[in-house]
Amino acid sequence: MAQTTAKPAALQPLPSVGVRVAAALYLVIWARLAISPADRSTWVLENALVAGLVIVLWCCRRAFRFSNVSLYLILTFLALHALGAHYTYSEVPYDAWWQSLTGHSLNEALGWQRNHFDRLIHFCYGLLLVYPIREFFLRVVEVRGFWGYFLPLDVTLSTSAVYELIEWGAAEVFGGDLGMHYLGTQGDIWDAHKDMALAALGALIAILIIAGINRRLRHDPAWDWAQSMKASAHRRSLACNDLRPGTTPIARLDNK
Repeated sequence: MAQTTAKPAALQPLPSVGVRVAAALYLVIWARLAISPADRSTWVLENALVAGLVIVLWCCRRAFRFSNVSLYLILTFLALHALGAHYTYSEVPYDAWWQSLTGHSLNEALGWQRNHFDRLIHFCYGLLLVYPIREFFLRVVEVRGFWGYFLPLDVTLSTSAVYELIEWGAAEVFGGDLGMHYLGTQGDIWDAHKDMALAALGALIAILIIAGINRRLRHDPAWDWAQSMKASAHRRSLACNDLRPGTTPIARLDNK
């Protein structure tokens, strides 16, 4: 019998010229900031997750590629992260930069007692990355309506919590200055809670913007939301079967 060999998955179309230029610019920024960082060990830790993200995107390039908008947002976030990794998040001299531009201290004007660059990045995590997360849900999981807004928000908050656990674990494992630099609490016992709250706030703002745009583009978004909350006929049938007295999904599978 003749055997057929599966054709390899075709490569997704290349990103636009603008995205490739932005990616090249990010690589230049990353390479420049990789030179003589404030703390090399902290820099390595901060870039470990970035390396993991790049590997995942590379491995999935044949099956899925983000839109140009998503790629711009991801690159913007990674560039901000590269800046924080270079100086360590608690030492980014944004206040000195602001004073050189305006002659005034931003921290004093806002009454800040700590370096808030890390808070900005957590906020940007939600603001910039919820759109790519939503795109993944829409194109791969094929969610619609309410779930297309709720699930990206949920994943943003849950991954933010996972990152806080990673920070805590790294601080416990490495300890000393390296652990404290990576943790970056700056003496605030509620640092992790505030970071997660800011990520959620950024994601919520982005979701509301997306919803507002969709409302202008779609004739009846309320109908789309209502339909997304209804189970299909097939799923309703499965649910009814699962609830029949004396019958369990496992038992039915065993009887097939």
